[in-house]
Amino acid sequence: MPADLDLVSRLAASERGLATVATTRADGSVQASVVNAGVVGHPVDGCLVVGFVTRGGSVKLRHLRERARTAVVFRSGWRWVTVEGVADLAGPDDPLPGLDPGAVPRLLREVFTAIGGTHDDWHEYDRVMAEQRRAAVLVRPERVYANPDAD
Repeated sequence: MPADLDLVSRLAASERGLATVATTRADGSVQASVVNAGVVGHPVDGCLVVGFVTRGGSVKLRHLRERARTAVVFRSGWRWVTVEGVADLAGPDDPLPGLDPGAVPRLLREVFTAIGGTHDDWHEYDRVMAEQRRAAVLVRPERVYANPDAD
């Protein structure tokens, strides 16, 4: 794993994957929210990306459909790392070229478990994810910068 994404993984693990995601509104202003995110392999080409799952119909998903550029910030204490890039979307309303639509439930599970999530009933998890029209957001790192040594 590249050193910068290794830092993402370490900070994500120390904070249960909590990260701030910034998207851009149509007027150019920034919208931010907190998600659980982590490093996963892209389901089409295997490249390492920052992944998180979001509810269908969410504001961030609408923004990412219109403007796919985003930033994800992980922090633990005063240490932080930001990953900027373009997001690929994969969900029931967001077909990802090269990914069989039937593979979306498995991808949502992979993202969830990559950030430390567990579930006692995966069939129920899949049902809820489908009912909520959840999508995986896969951010391809283009720029990574950090303050890894602060205390």
